[in-house]
Amino acid sequence: MKKILFTLTLAIAASSQSAVVLADPPVAPFYESVISMSASGKLGQVIKKESIKTSVKGAQAWKIAYISSDVYGRPTKVTGLVVAPIGAAPKEGRPIMSWAHGTTGAAQNCGPSQVLNPVVPLNEYFLIGGNSWTDYGIPAIEEFIQAGYVVVATDYQGQGGGGRHQYALAATNAMDTIDAARAASSMKETGAGKKAVIYGWSQGGGVAVAAASMADYLGKKGTAADNIELVGSVALAPDDIAIMIPGADKDQAIAQKSLSGLIQMFTGNVFDFSHMAMSMWGVQAANPNLKLTDIFTEDGAKALNEVISNKCMHAVADTLNFNFSSQYKTLLRDQINNPLEWTKTMIQGSVIPAKPVTPVVIYWGNKDVTNPPIMGKLYQEQMCKLGGNVNRVELAGNQSHFTTPGASKPLYLNWIADRLAGKPAPNNCAQAAQLPS
Repeated sequence: MKKILFTLTLAIAASSQSAVVLADPPVAPFYESVISMSASGKLGQVIKKESIKTSVKGAQAWKIAYISSDVYGRPTKVTGLVVAPIGAAPKEGRPIMSWAHGTTGAAQNCGPSQVLNPVVPLNEYFLIGGNSWTDYGIPAIEEFIQAGYVVVATDYQGQGGGGRHQYALAATNAMDTIDAARAASSMKETGAGKKAVIYGWSQGGGVAVAAASMADYLGKKGTAADNIELVGSVALAPDDIAIMIPGADKDQAIAQKSLSGLIQMFTGNVFDFSHMAMSMWGVQAANPNLKLTDIFTEDGAKALNEVISNKCMHAVADTLNFNFSSQYKTLLRDQINNPLEWTKTMIQGSVIPAKPVTPVVIYWGNKDVTNPPIMGKLYQEQMCKLGGNVNRVELAGNQSHFTTPGASKPLYLNWIADRLAGKPAPNNCAQAAQLPS
């Protein structure tokens, strides 16, 4: 116990004495130059691109930087990847698959496009066979290229293009993903058309369901590629914060109870605590009226700010575990300040309660303890009542959060092909209330 307290004291002292560094880890020259550029241009406008090698057969690839927006309408710069088949495209253009990745971190070097060989099938940190410190790669990239699709994979704002990453604000991340499709469509080299599918996992699963209800943003004119037609959204183990805190943006007492409940839900271990802390960091990044010290102690906020600004997800968790061990909850305040402003920002940045403009399918595993499946169930019930077409599919076997992408691939490949062929989408809204959570 003495050793733990001694380590804790040293960590807090070190963080208190050092200057806080905001999102300033080293990045490669491509990203360094993007960070120094102005965030001006049309939504989806490519402001920098660089051809890169890919081992995917029959494909060509680029790193790109493009213009997007956050939930408050502020312009942002976003980096990512575009992968397209080699050869002539059909007259109507190639369909676009816009991939929304799962949690990788909030620092500038956490964008999946920054690994040495980013254009590969999804490579997960936790699974046997994972070969990196982070998740990277694009699920079904080989199958999609073989099928003649263009694939674009955003890094999200704040993960290589400057600014602070609004982690877990699905609306901002969805804008990045929609504008990534616009960027791919605007590049003549890709042969991309206007039909698009958004597919995402975990953080990106939340993006997929959020994007489906963003009719106004999808319909914006004067972009780099107007009239993108979203024909489907595929959500793998999605999150939906707003659905878990109904009414928390209307009442101070409800806000306090809801925010306290969310924090408690994600403080059972240091790994979950790291996700929660990064989520709050991302919410505060969107709204300057919020302070990390509303939720964390002064020393806790300083330590978290420095760690999250400079390290990717798993390194954040390892750092907190090493420095604070079982004492990580001491970084929290006893009482949350300004809870209503926090919950208002979280709900505004989450899924809009509006009928999806496109069919949505959710794939989930019964052993998922990272994103509780109840979020997908409540989302489906909400959208079904609004007249949406939402199909929710439990994966066979005991699938966890991390096995969901692989287990769902054979299913979503067929689902996407059917949407592009114009076939009616399956809809189990009628059975939603009876389906398991």
